[in-house]
Amino acid sequence: MQDQFKVSWMQTDLVWENPQQNRVAFSKHFESLSNDTDLVILPEMFSTGFTMHAAEVAETMESETVSWLKHMALTYNTAITGSLVISEDDNFYNRLLFVEPSGKITYYNKRHTFTLVGEEKTYTAGAKKIIVDYKGWKICPLICYDLRFPVWARNTDDYDLLIYVANWPKPRILAWDTLLKARAIENMSYCIGVNRVGVDGVNAVYSGHSAAYDVLGNLISELRPNEVSVETVTLEKRHIEAYRNKFKFLNDRDRFTIL
Repeated sequence: MQDQFKVSWMQTDLVWENPQQNRVAFSKHFESLSNDTDLVILPEMFSTGFTMHAAEVAETMESETVSWLKHMALTYNTAITGSLVISEDDNFYNRLLFVEPSGKITYYNKRHTFTLVGEEKTYTAGAKKIIVDYKGWKICPLICYDLRFPVWARNTDDYDLLIYVANWPKPRILAWDTLLKARAIENMSYCIGVNRVGVDGVNAVYSGHSAAYDVLGNLISELRPNEVSVETVTLEKRHIEAYRNKFKFLNDRDRFTIL
């Protein structure tokens, strides 16, 4: 277990429904990483943008993009996470992959499909939350619309870091800012949200606001609106332990079962 955990995230524009061009663009961003980065976070559907044209862009778990993720994780000796469109067993999933340098992959299928644009008509919802144990850090990765559902994110597993990858539109960015901070406070966990910028193929506008919060909801780092950049923060296990020991709020959390 290591006390410090260095996390980088990439806030970028995305080329609509073009995995190859997006892989090339992200490859260039990887060149700016520091050598000791432990985890890199990419946005939701980082290879295509938030598309409902799953049949046209879906990949498999043996696809070029998955192979690229493994290659980049090995080359830069860092774990990488982000979501993409996956086809499996005659279903399409908005699937987040957590790829380790060893090639090990853990995945999470988005639980809360975004009904406002009919995501549930194209993508099959996931039913299982995952906790990734990496370098002694327990990480809970979720996707975009999941942010609006605090019960699903509730820290019943004593995780250390909560992650949201997103394509969260500019008109509702206040909710993004507010809820990221709330999730950090109520779960006494670091919380990092990574959003995209630019305009997608259906003219939705994205302004970024990717940010990291500590266990008390203090803002650690935030990229400027519309900025294309790679940001890095160093998280500390001692920060989590100190405040959880001082304020034992998680001891009083409700016990429940999600159906």
